[in-house]
Amino acid sequence: MQTFKALSAILSYPSRDLLDAIDEIGAVIEREALAPQDERRALLALLEEFKGRDLYDLQEQYGLLFDRTRSLSLHLFEHVHGESRDRGQAMIDLKAVYEAKGLQSDPRELPDFLPLFLEFASLLELEEARELLEQPAHVLTALAERLNKRNSRFEAVFRALVAIARTKPDMALLEVLRGEPDPAPDDLEALDAAYEDEAVHFGQDDDPAQCGQDTLAAKLRQARRPAPGLETSGQRPVFTHSTNV
Repeated sequence: MQTFKALSAILSYPSRDLLDAIDEIGAVIEREALAPQDERRALLALLEEFKGRDLYDLQEQYGLLFDRTRSLSLHLFEHVHGESRDRGQAMIDLKAVYEAKGLQSDPRELPDFLPLFLEFASLLELEEARELLEQPAHVLTALAERLNKRNSRFEAVFRALVAIARTKPDMALLEVLRGEPDPAPDDLEALDAAYEDEAVHFGQDDDPAQCGQDTLAAKLRQARRPAPGLETSGQRPVFTHSTNV
């Protein structure tokens, strides 16, 4: 479904190509009408806002929201596993699911990055894509709420995804996320404190030499064991919440 590609583009780092494709992106969202009318209207308002903004301003806003603020990270497992070792194995397993469907991503891009996740969803049948989106619905809802608090129109993307999934988030898991720190982007002290956790590990060994690109690539090819937080049912990822959030 092209709508997932459109939403992936909206959540990607702003570029001139994105601005040139605004009308096309809006047309896809309207034509397929996967999201309800109110959500589509909000998405189109976001696209109109893009049209009226300088590219560098959009890039700065994007960085402040999604790169600088951990509570708004577009890496899904950031909200499920934090920086625990479980996150690394979960990403290995998710990468394997992508590869099984023929999606070859940039090795520099982490598989839990939401725009890539949506790119994968675009390869699936609609019902299968909806089942995929059900799993992180609590994460998507929490992100929507945090963006609403900042009066950001990006909220529309996350509301639309939950609406397309036709699901309600797990309230227990959502409450866990609501209890997490959510500092403002200009609160530098709070932002620094939020990133003082241990670094994420991508393997079972603490030796940094084991986390090189060649070693990781080999593990990506071999990994098939479901990790805590990500199990597989057929080729469908299943997100569960970790106590390491």
